[in-house]
Amino acid sequence: MSVDIDTVKRVARLARIAVTEEEAGRMTGELNTILGFVEQLGEVDVSGVEPMTSVIPMEMKKREDRVTDGGKAADIVANAPATEDNFFLVPKVVE
Repeated sequence: MSVDIDTVKRVARLARIAVTEEEAGRMTGELNTILGFVEQLGEVDVSGVEPMTSVIPMEMKKREDRVTDGGKAADIVANAPATEDNFFLVPKVVE
């Protein structure tokens, strides 16, 4: 896949980036180089390779999964103008 100068200008306009003719010409070459590299990566055989989260093997840090009520219901409704049993009271709206 290659990018032409019109595509660069269109992408720049969509991204709200002002580019001059000279910059658009330079970006065309740079984007084509990047896309060429991405195409090369697509040719690499990765069958049998496990996905990794890091370049070095490490175990993800996990916390114990516990369900709690938070213990902060009173703090949450403390500034509310009207509450009842830790619930917000709002006026009834009928239109």
